[in-house]
Amino acid sequence: MKFLIIIPAHNEEKNISQCLESLKNQSFRDFVCVIVNDGSTDKTQNIVEDLLIQTSNFKLLNLEESEHQPGAKVVRTFNEGLDSEDWKSFDVVCKYDADIVFPRNYLEKINQVFESNPKAGIVSGLVYIRNYKQNPEIKNLRNPNENWADFSNKNHDWVFENLSSKNHVRGPIKAYKKECFEDMNGLRAVLGWDNLDILLAKKNNWEVVTIKELWVKHLRPTAYKYRSQKAEKLGQYFYNIGLSLPLTMISSAKSSFKNRSAKEFFTTIKSFLKQKDKRYLSKEEIKFIRDLRWKEFFGNFF
Repeated sequence: MKFLIIIPAHNEEKNISQCLESLKNQSFRDFVCVIVNDGSTDKTQNIVEDLLIQTSNFKLLNLEESEHQPGAKVVRTFNEGLDSEDWKSFDVVCKYDADIVFPRNYLEKINQVFESNPKAGIVSGLVYIRNYKQNPEIKNLRNPNENWADFSNKNHDWVFENLSSKNHVRGPIKAYKKECFEDMNGLRAVLGWDNLDILLAKKNNWEVVTIKELWVKHLRPTAYKYRSQKAEKLGQYFYNIGLSLPLTMISSAKSSFKNRSAKEFFTTIKSFLKQKDKRYLSKEEIKFIRDLRWKEFFGNFF
């Protein structure tokens, strides 16, 4: 299979060289990688240009900086990269983040799943972050002599980023079979796009696969800038994926109970109720998502 990898990047000078080196050294070679530089003001462009001299299957697309909108921004940047290539001539479309380091066999393992399972629509490994709790002294520090290609993890310096189930394909490492991507009608430029795509893949009878023994290094914790706005963003997310008010109340209650915060519940509901934008979903898609959520809810009791 032939892969098209799109990497949106904005001010990633601290991370992108490790990311691109790990892709350059992949055992699977049949891919084209487009780095979409979204108006970076640091050395991101220079770092990528240095790599382009060394290899022919990496490309750089420079854009003016786009409007900053969580979720929507990264998808719009991704779409610019997608439109720069004849993406339908590829078998697999990948949206990868610029702060990910991949093991040498990563693409090879992803390709094996797509080759062996015709119903696999979205595939990834797992996302690991530095084990700050066990090793607080390494927080925000970079060892200049660190071997980024070493995934033995002998000292448990890297641990699973426990934001969702290990069965969930995370936003930083999405790989879509072309036919699944087409059935989903691409990615929706909204907060929560990386859960919405899973739901839309399931609607079109595609399987979502995570390879549990395959993991990547995530150099920054996810959405670290927005943690203080979590409840408000959660309300927006529930609206974007088409939930009704009762389903939103159930989901908000579960989240607030988990975080032991009654305030979070009311903030989330308030945020949900004030959303007025048109949803990027058809009536059929909204019905499927709501029916699936109700099925999952009642399945907990039977």
